[in-house]
Amino acid sequence: MPAKQLARVIDTPQPHWVGDGFLVRPLFADLAFTNAVSPFLMLDYAAPVEFKPSAKPPGVGPHPHAGFETVTIVYNGEVEHRDSAGNTGVIGPGDVQWMTAAKGIVHEEFHSRDASKRGGVVSMAQLWVNLPKANKSAAPGYQDIHDADIPRVELAKGAGVARVIAGSLDGAKGPARTFTPMNVWDVRLKKGAKIELPLGEGENLVLPVFHGAVTIGGRAVGAGKVALFERAGDSVTIEAEEESMILLLSGKPLDEPIEAYGPFVMNSKADIQRAMDDYRRGEMGFL
Repeated sequence: MPAKQLARVIDTPQPHWVGDGFLVRPLFADLAFTNAVSPFLMLDYAAPVEFKPSAKPPGVGPHPHAGFETVTIVYNGEVEHRDSAGNTGVIGPGDVQWMTAAKGIVHEEFHSRDASKRGGVVSMAQLWVNLPKANKSAAPGYQDIHDADIPRVELAKGAGVARVIAGSLDGAKGPARTFTPMNVWDVRLKKGAKIELPLGEGENLVLPVFHGAVTIGGRAVGAGKVALFERAGDSVTIEAEEESMILLLSGKPLDEPIEAYGPFVMNSKADIQRAMDDYRRGEMGFL
C-alpha cells in the first residue's frame, strides 16, 4: 500500500476555558474550518483536570449550533447533555455523544450532577464534523453511543488496540451513523509498537496525539501535536516511541465553501445570516 505522506505537524495553541467546566486545547489551530481537514472542522481536547466536589455542576449553558455535528468522547468523568429536540443523557468514560445540529438545535453540556458532587478528574475531546450542503437543513439528531457498543480491534503483532467509533477496520464497523464516509478511531499503542493502518485513497487524514509520542515518516509527533497528511496514498505507518493515545480521523473531503461564525457553520454569509435569524426567532427550539 502506498503510504500517505506527512504534510505538516501542527503546533497547537495554549488551552482556554469553555464555560467553567472544560479546559480545552484547540488542536487544529489555524487549519480549523478549512478544507485541509475536511470533513472535520475543529477538535478541542480537554486534558485531565481535577475538579473539587461541587453542588453546582461546571459546564456550558444553553447555546445554539447549526450546519454540522458535534462528537463528544469522554475519557474521564461524566458529561450530562440536554437539547431542544428533547434529548437528554449522561455519558461516562469511553462513551460518545454524536449530536447532529443540522438545521439548528440548542443544547447545554455540564459535568453530571452525581460526578460534580463527588469531584474528580475530567478529560474529554469534542470533534466538530461538517455536513454537506445538501444535509445542512436536515432535522437534528442524537446518537448516544456507549463504550460497550464500540468494537475493539486488536492491532497486528500486539501493537495495541483501536476502538472503532465510526467507519471500519479489519471487518469491525463503528456504530456511529455518518452523512459522509469517515473513520474515527480511538487508538492506543504500546511503547515500541509499529503499525500500518489501511485508509482510503484521496481521503484527508488527521492524527492528533493526546498522550505519548509517535514517529511518522521519520518525524516525531508528541503529545498535544497533530499530524496532517497529503491526500494521496491508502495507508499510514505509525511507530510509538512511548505508550501513546491518538485519535485517527480520516474521511472523504467535502471540498465545499466553509463559512463559520461562532456556533454556526454554513456555505455562505447569507446562510449564516439565515441561521442567526432562525435562532433569534426561536426556530431552533428552547431549553
